[in-house]
Amino acid sequence: MNFAFTDEQEELRSAARAFLADHSSSEHVRRAMESDLGHDPETWKRIGEELGWTSVIVPEAYGGIGLGFVELVALMEVTGEFLLCAPFFSTVCLGAAALLEAGDEVQKREHLPGIAEGRTLATLAFTEPNGRWDLGGIGCTARRDGDDYLLQGIKRYVVDGHCADLIVVAARREGSREDDGISLFALPGSVAGLARQPLPTMDMTRRQAELVLDGVRVPRAALLGEEGSGAGALRRTLDRAAVALAAEQVGGAQRCLDLAVGYAKERVQFGRPIGSFQAIKHKCADMMLRVESARSAAYYAGCVAAQDPDALPLAASLAKAWCSDAYFQCAAETLQIFGGVGFTWEYDPHLYFKRAKSSETLLGDAAYHRERVAQAIGL
Repeated sequence: MNFAFTDEQEELRSAARAFLADHSSSEHVRRAMESDLGHDPETWKRIGEELGWTSVIVPEAYGGIGLGFVELVALMEVTGEFLLCAPFFSTVCLGAAALLEAGDEVQKREHLPGIAEGRTLATLAFTEPNGRWDLGGIGCTARRDGDDYLLQGIKRYVVDGHCADLIVVAARREGSREDDGISLFALPGSVAGLARQPLPTMDMTRRQAELVLDGVRVPRAALLGEEGSGAGALRRTLDRAAVALAAEQVGGAQRCLDLAVGYAKERVQFGRPIGSFQAIKHKCADMMLRVESARSAAYYAGCVAAQDPDALPLAASLAKAWCSDAYFQCAAETLQIFGGVGFTWEYDPHLYFKRAKSSETLLGDAAYHRERVAQAIGL
């Protein structure tokens, strides 16, 4: 595998950094996170219509540009650097990915063009109040009622679930357990019987919501794939999303390192910059080691996702576990280097610390993914 980006991929990253430097600065992030939506609609419109990021993994047959997963990893790393407040992860890495994995031709042609153009905000709803990230935690039920299905249950921690136009819901046949009987349904956010409530979260830069499905009636056409056979597609979607999130964590960890080094050069104590003290040097060196190791893990997992689907589950869990730890540790060390001001509202390190903690838990924490790795290798 070649871990180096091509010239075209590097150009994509450079253009993304230039755009986000102007539209996802600290001031833009703070305004977006305090808004009702949690993002700036105008910025999101430009991301979809002008930059085409929402069409990166969507094939050309469905209105996308079909670049691939490596390009998505390249973009996610940059969005992590700038704490992008936008429904990019939920729409592309969760909603669109689930449709690509489980949808038929009719469903893909119906939903993917809107996602590719940035008109449709999408997400995936599979976690529930039990807080489990494995498929065995799905308790929401889907019951046949004539030609329709009735969905009943509660989904929680749904990324951008409060504003999504299209929601892919994971539900199971009554009486089924674990991977058995799981189905995926694509339903509009305005469907009757669906109540959506934003959740109070520590990380305000990525909104989450609770969805209550109280006898939501959907037609047979809303079912993605065959009834009861959605576990495989859901697992592949979550594995790819974990790789994308790991890449975002790498970008955040790199920005923490940059903030820490910059502050250590400027902050003077005892007549000299604090960066000249050995203890601070060691912290920065350790952070750099974590960042580079995490970057290697995320890039490797991105290549696996693009080229070797059979090896994806192991690579995804390795990347998510390592990058979760690296990001949180780098964010914590940055706070230590900044001292007390690092957690004040005027400075940015606390924003990265909160995103690091939220991302550590999202899609399963490091302990969960290490357990998956252990099981995969027979331990």
